[in-house]
Amino acid sequence: MRRLATLPPHLLQGTLAVAFGLSYSSPMEITHTSPFDALIWAGTAISLLGLLGLVYCIIRVSRAKRAQLDDEAMRAELKKVMPLNLGALFLSVIGLMVVIIGIFLA
Repeated sequence: MRRLATLPPHLLQGTLAVAFGLSYSSPMEITHTSPFDALIWAGTAISLLGLLGLVYCIIRVSRAKRAQLDDEAMRAELKKVMPLNLGALFLSVIGLMVVIIGIFLA
């Protein structure tokens, strides 16, 4: 019994619960999931999709720079990439907002 008294409280509670045949979950364990977890994961997926879009835009612009295009061709390439860049940034921001809303509502 002396040994049990020196254990930290969370270990002692678990030990006593098991000794009496009871189920015990520590305070740090999450035993349920809320429907807002899906909202958090959906927001994460949207945000990652936007991040991939931003990486794609960076790759396209760096390829155009390496190709050493003339000024007019570089402007044309940047005009094509700009809407993609803004759309990817929009997806990232919306995804992060969905994650924050899911965390607040959970």
